[in-house]
Amino acid sequence: MSARAAETHRSARPAAASKSLRFPGTTMNKLLCCALVFLDISIKWTTQETFPPKYLHYDAETSHQLLCDKCPPGTYLKQHCTAKWKTVCAPCPDHYYTDSWHTSDECLYCSPVCKELQYIKQECNRTHNRVCECKEGRYLEVEFCLKHRSCPPGFGVVQAGTPERNTVCRRCPDGFFSNETSSKAPCRKHTNCSVFGLLLTQKGNATHDNVCSGNNESTQKCGIDVTLCEEAFFRFAVPTKFTPNWLSVLVDNLPGTKVNAESVERIKRQHSSQEQTFQLLKLWKHQNKDQDMVKKIIQDIDLCENSVLRHIGHANLTFEQLRSLMESLPGKKVGAEDIEKTTKACKSSEQILKLLSLWRIKNGDQDTLKGLMHALKHSKTYHFPKTVTQSLKKTIRFLHSFTMYKLYQKLFLEMIGNQVQSVKISCL
Repeated sequence: MSARAAETHRSARPAAASKSLRFPGTTMNKLLCCALVFLDISIKWTTQETFPPKYLHYDAETSHQLLCDKCPPGTYLKQHCTAKWKTVCAPCPDHYYTDSWHTSDECLYCSPVCKELQYIKQECNRTHNRVCECKEGRYLEVEFCLKHRSCPPGFGVVQAGTPERNTVCRRCPDGFFSNETSSKAPCRKHTNCSVFGLLLTQKGNATHDNVCSGNNESTQKCGIDVTLCEEAFFRFAVPTKFTPNWLSVLVDNLPGTKVNAESVERIKRQHSSQEQTFQLLKLWKHQNKDQDMVKKIIQDIDLCENSVLRHIGHANLTFEQLRSLMESLPGKKVGAEDIEKTTKACKSSEQILKLLSLWRIKNGDQDTLKGLMHALKHSKTYHFPKTVTQSLKKTIRFLHSFTMYKLYQKLFLEMIGNQVQSVKISCL
């Protein structure tokens, strides 16, 4: 090949290469777009997926882009990172805050004090702004805490009001009613008269319940299974610790008609060791109610019950208040249907006692007084009327009184004799 041909060949190669790298305009635009998207994704992955979170900063000294650490909540950016030093962050001063990782060189000023009818839900600190919330029964509308809407008769609450939202009311559908103005009560189901053996004499509507009538003999009685006083009597009157044969000792030493072996075995199968004593004594009391000794116990229980009724019998609670009380008790709940039946079958003075008895049955014969004490601890959550909480407190104090405990214990131990007295001494 001549020198001229070789030169021509060499000059042709770059031209051919140059020609092979030429792209139509649309193709080039697509390539650039994909490159930019890839770069954006790479930056996001680099800056967001690492911890501490990063941000890009141009370092004038080195003319390079650096990945710097962001500042954590409670601080502000005092100095960007360099090739030699990490980011410098400083704590926010008093009354200022930052609540996220950031790159700001100043903190945010905390909101001013809470407005009228608000309370401080969370005080300002370096990592959180001050949080204000409307007081109970109100919600925030623009700048004002307005009172929750009360649903009129014929309408029930479908969404209770919160500090951020008003009450939502809805007209009661067929078969339901509401006869009160309330910001909490939903519509209630019409009473099923046939459940109580009664006739429907007037059909209910959105504002009134069904009206039932019938003979007194067919009306369901209240039927309180266990009174608070009976439970207190037999729980206080036994030792807190038991010997393995404690139930047999009781069966052998209780005067009067003995509880038969079949009943004792049934009690053992169905109840815990602490509960067995109570169930045995309750059955024994029922079988011997005509004996003088047992009559004395029944008389004391009746006197106690009269005192309890003075504390809680006058409460005259609404359906919604009774439901709140039942909701506050631990374990399985007494439902709205049982509450409705109770309000129909029991006098107002007996309704709480009947519902407590139903709760006790639903929860494996749990200690009712312990359940009431649990309810009182959570009374603020369920917004009990003050009169109700005071009545329950008085009832619990009365049943736990030192004088009553000693009286019951002495009476019981004298009744069953010296053998049980010796068992008590060995157990305590």
